Amino acid sequence: MRALHDPAGWLANGLSIIRERYAVPTSFPKAVLAAAEVAARRAPSEHIDRTARPFVTLDPASSTDLDQAFAIEAAGSDWLLHYAIADVAWFVTDGDPLDQEAWKRGTTCYLPDGKANLYPPLLSERCASLLPDGDRPALILSVRIAPDGRCRLDGVERALIRSRAKLGYETVRPDDLPPGFDAIVRRLTQAEQARGASRIDPPEQQLEKDGSGTFRLGYRLSGPAEEGNAALSLAANLAVAQAMLAAQTGLFRTMPAPDAKAEQELRATAQAFGVPWPETMPLAQLERRLDPRDASHAALMMAIRRAGHGASYSGYHTDELPWHAAIGAPYAHATAPLRRLADRYVLRTVHALAQGKPIPAFVRDAFETLPPVMARAGARDAQIERAVIDLAEATMLEPLAGCTFAATVTDRQGERAQIQLNTLPVIARLALPGAMPGDPVRVRLRAAYPLEQRLEFEAVD
Repeated sequence: MRALHDPAGWLANGLSIIRERYAVPTSFPKAVLAAAEVAARRAPSEHIDRTARPFVTLDPASSTDLDQAFAIEAAGSDWLLHYAIADVAWFVTDGDPLDQEAWKRGTTCYLPDGKANLYPPLLSERCASLLPDGDRPALILSVRIAPDGRCRLDGVERALIRSRAKLGYETVRPDDLPPGFDAIVRRLTQAEQARGASRIDPPEQQLEKDGSGTFRLGYRLSGPAEEGNAALSLAANLAVAQAMLAAQTGLFRTMPAPDAKAEQELRATAQAFGVPWPETMPLAQLERRLDPRDASHAALMMAIRRAGHGASYSGYHTDELPWHAAIGAPYAHATAPLRRLADRYVLRTVHALAQGKPIPAFVRDAFETLPPVMARAGARDAQIERAVIDLAEATMLEPLAGCTFAATVTDRQGERAQIQLNTLPVIARLALPGAMPGDPVRVRLRAAYPLEQRLEFEAVD
């Protein structure tokens, strides 16, 4: 990460401009806050007592909107993952002001200087969050994980839980985690490989604000604890998807695989970066060999991610299997209801199925109305994320106008190429006719416009 010096105040002003441009909410309407006050006083009355089970949470150390907690137990040759998810539906009633506002927002929107929550902080960061300061209502997904890593949903129950510890990605030690954590992650990794999953996590540019108020820009790599936690969440989401698929209902996360033309272009990119890719090797197998700490591998990983057609939401349809190519299986989002609107409806679905009860009509109706809502929220979040990075890059480079940089071409579209500076965490586009991925180039920064989130580079002969 690289500290950004900003005596002109470009970052603060630029973030304000981005918030206004994308209509990021700055507060909640009074009716929504009043509804949250009422909801916060709603005592759990339909929840079995599971407070004796040793749940823990694992998230970024600074997080307070904790969706998930987990406990693990051995079950013969299987492992049982008890994945507790914040019971948002206990606090939010269909059609109430909290629900109506959540449908407008879709997701929690994150910026470096603060976030716009999906639900008021009284719920999302206190009463509904699985913090280790008291009992919380939750939906426990009990997922059975076989020796070969296959996952099955054994049960879903509304329960009262008590988290024993708030573990942080940055500070957790191996002995803080419950026995079986590493064994489950190994099984899930084995299962991913067996089904040909192509899930990749390239390093991403990130602008963050530290405790001293300093902004830092750099490339972020996930560590072992974060990857392990993501594997547990993946297991729960896979099991949920299978349960809904068996009942021929639900809301799924889908993604097509790169087509033949895209894969051919990726092979050319891999060759340009000097990454070996035998003709007989499937793309998924190549991806498992890529190391995000290697610059060439990281650039190829980002090219692979862009080569797909993006993920979307889809209700169940009898004429089409809801397939997620990167996961290599049907997949659903269920584990982040404090931050994603759709998850609340998926959880309502699997809870009803597990209890042998009919799925409420308003939940079924939501399977068709949620996809465009989530698509709009996802597009907004992606645009904001890109604008924030563009702002940070322009702020960092504004004093360096006229300087020349060594860079590497990472992608091209028509006559324009995407480049990555070799010594700074900056990605930009400019006209480079004939340039191919992997080519080294030298570029000059003509000007940087922080408040417009724009850089102007030109090629140097």
